[in-house]
Amino acid sequence: MKSIFFFLLCFLFFNLEAQELAVLKYSGGGDWYANPTALPNLIDFTNSNCNTKIDKNTKSVSVNSEDLFNYPMVFMTGHGNVLFSDEEAKNLRDYLISGGFLHISDNYGLDQYIRRELKKVFPELTLQEIPNNHPIYNQNFSFPNGLPKIHEHDGKIAQGFGLFYKGRLICFYDYESDLSDGWENETVHNNPKKVREKALKMGANLILYAFRN
Repeated sequence: MKSIFFFLLCFLFFNLEAQELAVLKYSGGGDWYANPTALPNLIDFTNSNCNTKIDKNTKSVSVNSEDLFNYPMVFMTGHGNVLFSDEEAKNLRDYLISGGFLHISDNYGLDQYIRRELKKVFPELTLQEIPNNHPIYNQNFSFPNGLPKIHEHDGKIAQGFGLFYKGRLICFYDYESDLSDGWENETVHNNPKKVREKALKMGANLILYAFRN
């Protein structure tokens, strides 16, 4: 069964006409549905500026669903608790080691929960801070100083963390940045144009890196 999923992933990776992205739906009480305009806006920006052809009709997918394997990349955000069952942790693990990619955006308040749950998925792995010279910061857009700061919460610097499996970056976690807030409609957070552009460019880099790797 997994070989079929892997074949489908490979097909999706190399056929840009068929690309779709999804928001990860999880349990625990956290607002997985936060920032509803974020991903559609990011897709529109990436299609307009990076020659991609991603379906603008984004979907949600549950952690334990076989449909997860239909997407080369999924996005996850929220402010609160996250809870993966053993079945969900295994399904997410299988998805990521089969070629999938997960972007997690801490919308403030997610950190302690997502770190705990990622240990269920990959008990042998530890989130590592990604160096500024990593290719994820140097796709179509260059970020020589690493992850851009979009929203201020606790006066902490923005940090990009990742999980690496057999040398491949399979999960990117933006912390104290709020990238997905910067993708939302301008009227939601009233971010300046330059701030929104930084967030969208970094988001486009994430998509391009996931598609290329």
